[in-house]
Amino acid sequence: MLLTDWNHILDNILPDESNEALISKRFVEYFIEALGFNQQEQVPQFTTGNGKVDFAARKNTDGDNFLFSKTNPYLLVEVKARATGAGAKINLSEGTPQYINTREQIKRYLLASKCNTSQWGIITNSVHIQLFRRHGKVVFPATPSILIKQDNINAIVSHVKHLIDNPPKALTVCVYNNKGGVGKTTTTANLAATLAQQGKQVLVIDFDPQQGDLTKSLGLQVGKISLYDCLSDRDLNIHDTVQPFTVKFKSGKSLQFDVIPADPKLGNFTEQELATRIEKGSARLKDALKVFVYEYDYIFIDCPTNWIFFSQSSLYASDVVLIPTKHNNLASLENAAKVIKELVPKVKAARQDGGPIALPIFFNGENITPPQLKIANQEIVAIITKEIKASNFNLFPYFYPKYIKAHTNTTIFSLPSYAIVAGAAFARIPAAFKDSTAAKYYLELAKEYFIL
Repeated sequence: MLLTDWNHILDNILPDESNEALISKRFVEYFIEALGFNQQEQVPQFTTGNGKVDFAARKNTDGDNFLFSKTNPYLLVEVKARATGAGAKINLSEGTPQYINTREQIKRYLLASKCNTSQWGIITNSVHIQLFRRHGKVVFPATPSILIKQDNINAIVSHVKHLIDNPPKALTVCVYNNKGGVGKTTTTANLAATLAQQGKQVLVIDFDPQQGDLTKSLGLQVGKISLYDCLSDRDLNIHDTVQPFTVKFKSGKSLQFDVIPADPKLGNFTEQELATRIEKGSARLKDALKVFVYEYDYIFIDCPTNWIFFSQSSLYASDVVLIPTKHNNLASLENAAKVIKELVPKVKAARQDGGPIALPIFFNGENITPPQLKIANQEIVAIITKEIKASNFNLFPYFYPKYIKAHTNTTIFSLPSYAIVAGAAFARIPAAFKDSTAAKYYLELAKEYFIL
């Protein structure tokens, strides 16, 4: 659509008459069409199975007209007015109450029963617009909330269209807590194994060069081309760093996930030297991994605990951050809060593309008695209350994601303790490949966060 058309469209939306119906008619219908969906490929007031979203869209195929079949939507759009009937402005900039409510609304629609094929969601009131991506059970920003102007609307249309026309395949996950001893490496290896068992293509990056525990636990070594080589030399092929990890079972069946092993060379440099040797610093890993997001279903990154180049790079490269904690370790809960309220927003501000986001915490590898759970919940409530008073940051959804006013559910997902998990490290095989009980536990973890 020509710039002059958009000038006219935006000028034609008056603040004192900008209700949802007008925004839909004068802006959103044009926007959806500019994304490549004709009128036969759009359904207004689409029934999601959990409420009605304002628009759904999908390309027609031979014998399947979306306007008539109303099945398998690809894109959902939730529209808001510019102002309430009383004249109060509706602000969809990030962090406002209206934004948070609308964000949760599009998430609910994308995860509804009739939207299993949906990969994208948009929220807009013609003042702000944001694109969200869905991968399995995870919904996360694909752009920031963008202020629409006449001089950027064409770029917005072009960028959003490029994203939805070229959807990445992978979800990139950093398993991280700013406190050690919470089982990050064990979680990473076993989630990779579990998802491989589910037929997913998985890549794991061991970005902890000083420890390299994940690489050691799988009995792998760096190949001729290392991760440092590729980070420092853009002309090298990063595919050459990948080592397959394959387990063959007595039945004759084999399972595999791929690994980029820890590179000891990276551990030989100071933070300052790494910044000098690696162009773009902590942003470089994300660039290097871009080729893989179209090849794998999941990319997991294991990194050190301390907030240094390797952990900063890992969060920068990720869509989401999965945070293991211990119910009986107050420091792990406090440091989880630090990751959520301080470190993730810091990386998000640097990236300027809407990501990453933190997933809710889970208790990792400890059996919990009712008295212990009561104490843990008391500490969590204290952490949440303290942070609300100090900065007005709401940690509640990250610790109690199932809690709503009508249903006071304070359940936190817990991965039980199981001896074979630790013992499996000596067999150079993830426990999820080795033992049916461990496999069951980690499948429950994968279903809680990632797969339907």
